[in-house]
Amino acid sequence: MKKPTPLLTTTAYFPPAHWLTGARDAGAWLVEGHENYQKGGQRNRCLIAGPNGTQTLSVPLEKGKHNRKPVREVRISYRNDWWREHEQSIRTAYGRSPFYEYYAEEIFAVPRSHPETLWELNQQITSTIVRLLQWPVLPETTEDFIFPDTPGYQRPGELPAGLSPYPQVFTDRHGYLARLSVLDALFCLGPGLTTKV
Repeated sequence: MKKPTPLLTTTAYFPPAHWLTGARDAGAWLVEGHENYQKGGQRNRCLIAGPNGTQTLSVPLEKGKHNRKPVREVRISYRNDWWREHEQSIRTAYGRSPFYEYYAEEIFAVPRSHPETLWELNQQITSTIVRLLQWPVLPETTEDFIFPDTPGYQRPGELPAGLSPYPQVFTDRHGYLARLSVLDALFCLGPGLTTKV
């Protein structure tokens, strides 16, 4: 039997849905827990499909230099009520979706609990989604830092561009939008995400 080639990703705020399906297909999912924080990517932001098209939600971080700080030590700023704004945006985007009522409250409970670090927030969100979907592959944290050029791992950039098209809330306005946060597929497909390519 062929040994799985794990998918290796950064931590992510509501990770892209194709990361979950990529991990399922790979048979293993490792989240890099020993890197230093870097701006960009999915670490503190996600993309959703709102009424006006693709919308970015960003988690504000405490002031200071984060780029050389271990990713597990990066603290979230709660100086403004950013989570209430995110929750409203998610509700506006997905309140009419088929599975919103099934999942929203459990997902919203994580940020409402005000985790101190970005790592803690992201891990709890991903664990909640994996549990709700009964996902077949659980994300695990790397034991040591894995250098970007280390062979034997798949990277998110090597995955297909996204899931095969499925009905989204605003498809009639914007067409199908790929590479969105797992929130989109979760609320639109529910358990059907487990069988999506």
